Amino acid sequence: MASVKAALSTPLATASRIDELTDRLVTAIAIGEYLPGSKLPSERDLAASLRVGRMTVRAAIARLVDRGLLETQRGRGGGSFVTEQWSETSSASVQRTLSAKWGSLRDTCEAVSRLHGTISRAAAENRDDHDVATLRNRLADFRNAESGRESQHADELLHLAIFAASHSDTLTGVLRELESAVSIVAPAHLWGAPEGMRAMEARALADHERLVDAICDGRADDASRIAREHARIDLELLEAALLKAGVTA
Repeated sequence: MASVKAALSTPLATASRIDELTDRLVTAIAIGEYLPGSKLPSERDLAASLRVGRMTVRAAIARLVDRGLLETQRGRGGGSFVTEQWSETSSASVQRTLSAKWGSLRDTCEAVSRLHGTISRAAAENRDDHDVATLRNRLADFRNAESGRESQHADELLHLAIFAASHSDTLTGVLRELESAVSIVAPAHLWGAPEGMRAMEARALADHERLVDAICDGRADDASRIAREHARIDLELLEAALLKAGVTA
């Protein structure tokens, strides 16, 4: 297996915008930003968020349809839907996309981890009775969610409740900006590959239970530490994707 350092030192061939976007979409699906059954944003929204032309988006989506990763549906409620998370051709795209920005990804993930700790500390110090009730409800929703997309959505709502409990729009805004830098395409947290998903969700549940307890009990130091450890799951999932693609981090 090649190392990330070796991959970074090797000049990449010039690729078209379509090639680059294709790699990004393939990688976003492979690491679980979009899980099977998920609907991609519209061509217009993808073009705006990724700062590319709609024709580039359309061509990249067509490639993913050809590879069996997406299917398009017409009519009301139609769009592009994920059908498979990792195909035979995904490894090369994952390697190119993650290796090219691995140094910045690691650095940003560490900053995200620290900021999650800061926000959770603020939540433990500032939460009110309404926040506590919401956190308990969101934790129960995550505990009862089905594996995959439902669990991913419940996780998002729980973290939003923690942000709200911090009563700090400034810290939350900075964290969202940092997390968007880690994201390959989607704003959602990556959810990993199917083979390790249930184990990751079980670990996340244990973290969530300890974190919510610490916040609700006002244990700021514990909340900060637990949140920082929990946030490192994202980097571990990225490392696992690189390893699956044939690259050691």
